Amino acid sequence: MKNSLDDEGIIRPHKGRNDPALGNDVIMTMIPSDLVYLAGRIGAKKVAFPGSRLYPLYVSEEKNSPFLAIVGPFTGAPHAVMALEKLIVLGAKRIWVLGWCGSLRQDVRVGDIILPTLAISEEGTSRHYPIGEKSIEPNRDLNRTLLEYMERERVPFSSGAVWTTDAIYRETPEKVRHFQAQGVLGVEMELSALFTVALYRSVPMAGLLVVSDELFGCKWTPGFSNPALKRGSRRAAEILLSGIGARPGEPFAEVNPSGEL
Repeated sequence: MKNSLDDEGIIRPHKGRNDPALGNDVIMTMIPSDLVYLAGRIGAKKVAFPGSRLYPLYVSEEKNSPFLAIVGPFTGAPHAVMALEKLIVLGAKRIWVLGWCGSLRQDVRVGDIILPTLAISEEGTSRHYPIGEKSIEPNRDLNRTLLEYMERERVPFSSGAVWTTDAIYRETPEKVRHFQAQGVLGVEMELSALFTVALYRSVPMAGLLVVSDELFGCKWTPGFSNPALKRGSRRAAEILLSGIGARPGEPFAEVNPSGEL
């Protein structure tokens, strides 16, 4: 019979002597501007620790106890998963994700918010974390928390599956049409791996994506300078901040849901 220790990584994440202890909630943001906004929004301070060269970490304190950390930015599944594994051993109990994606649907445009309910993996990291027959999806309770808030506040959003790929230059017309036929809303680079590791490590995770560019016509239309992207990103950040500490059916924290600066 196979020894269970044979299935453990030889190199394992661990809490080092100079590593910070985290509170329950962490927001992983994929985009530099969102990291700066979120850290400033809650008055979080940058924490120096050995891994900070790979992914800056900001921690907010309440009554001298860390209660919320913001970490990022990340590019691709391996980078994001490396950080996620470390965050878990540092004490994170709930992970919230904020990222950007390309739209595969004509009615989902730059600046729109997507609540992912499923991730389809075309990246190489998640396959190393066996989760059996489970679907690659977010934690239902955390997802419902975000869903209920956006419905209550009448925040426009779309929910559904997203496609995760390592190869940004291999988002071909054939693949776009293939995933469109499956009803997939968007494409990005990290989410299926993050959801998989969260399932493997039994850590609740959910998040939001903001449409940054459009591919639904098999032609790339970037929206990075579009003011709608900034508005959508700020609104999504505020929604996540509202969800920190909330439970399904309970009120959210008082924040500005419009996300206006």
